[in-house]
Amino acid sequence: MSLKITTRAGFVKLQEELNYLWLDKRPKITKIVSWAASLGDRSENADYHYNKKLLREIDRRVRYLQKLIPDIKIVDYSPEQEGKVYFGAWVEIESEGGDFKRFRIVGYDEIFGMDGYISVESPMAKALLKKEVDDEVIVDTPSGKSVWFVTKIEYLHSAE
Repeated sequence: MSLKITTRAGFVKLQEELNYLWLDKRPKITKIVSWAASLGDRSENADYHYNKKLLREIDRRVRYLQKLIPDIKIVDYSPEQEGKVYFGAWVEIESEGGDFKRFRIVGYDEIFGMDGYISVESPMAKALLKKEVDDEVIVDTPSGKSVWFVTKIEYLHSAE
């Protein structure tokens, strides 16, 4: 697996998810599967089939997290980042048409279930890296090029 990057808060969240799945959720589902299996005929046992499927999904996610976490590089804020867009920045942009967007540039594994987070690997993030306030940013999209202007860059230095 290639090296992945994440914010410190993203790393903590992944560790917490792994602990929850392994130490809390998996044991509960395992008990339900054992109980349902003890009822006998499994061919029409909905509890057994549903929870067995859920157990496979949990195991798949646990394996993924166990492989991912040791290879993650945590990228912390550095004062040298101030004034420019780098990993972990909250960025506000405005289009030529007056549309506003605000998002945080983070690692791929941090974007799921998080409004306003984009992957550092996305075309928008790649176009924004190293830009400053008032810089023009041209982003290649499937529908053509779009032009944006950086209006604000901020870094939150606590566990965000």
